[in-house]
Amino acid sequence: MLRRVIREQVVGLSGPRALLMQAAHPIAFAGFFAHTGALDEPYERLSRTARVLDLVAFGSADEARRATRRVRAMHRRVRGELPAPAGRFAAGTPYAADDPALLLWILATLADSAAVVYQRYVGALSVAEREALWADYRLVGRQFGLRVADMPPTWDDFQAYMLDMVEGEDLHVTAAARELAVQIVMRPPVPRRMRPVLELANQITIGLLPPRLRRQYGFVWDPVRAVAVRGGAEYAKRFVVPFLPERLRVVRSARRAA
Repeated sequence: MLRRVIREQVVGLSGPRALLMQAAHPIAFAGFFAHTGALDEPYERLSRTARVLDLVAFGSADEARRATRRVRAMHRRVRGELPAPAGRFAAGTPYAADDPALLLWILATLADSAAVVYQRYVGALSVAEREALWADYRLVGRQFGLRVADMPPTWDDFQAYMLDMVEGEDLHVTAAARELAVQIVMRPPVPRRMRPVLELANQITIGLLPPRLRRQYGFVWDPVRAVAVRGGAEYAKRFVVPFLPERLRVVRSARRAA
């Protein structure tokens, strides 16, 4: 199921959403963005994550093990303390990139965002398919150092975890995270010829965010935008994505693996 979902080019729209959700966690923001330099190049971080996921999904077992071993080694070196209070977290709160709670949040944002975009732009997932997708992401989590007990066991448990996180007190968008959001949403590294569609991509990213986080980031949203984005997604799902040639619809790594 993981291969089936992330092989779709359109699922790449989930990347900016996942980044913004990750940055909404003050500890994750400090450990995975500010500490590692990804704050200056957020899309490079997203690209690295995508390359490793591609290897896990479509590469050989040896390639996947080597890639995830490097990531785990990097995470072990990331240690620090919050420089200032953020939400419920006091200044001086320690963080570590291999903290299971933080790793789970990073994994969860990737899994949830991929599922949201796939179902909106490609097709519905049955109960069994959603269960299988989360089971695959749990295997990915094991590759990055999480234990079985660290992750919700079922899709329903995973969705309950996501709701608790989004509606709970752990997420708090800081001023620095808002600056990152502007960089991610308004100034992504797209070629000049793609500039005309940039505003559409911006609206899709904003519309995909949970409403509470969208408000915390300060993005403007209204029912007209919501209807337009949902209508465009439905049109793409019915009349565009199913008829795309494979070279445009499927990511290169999946085509090579096939």
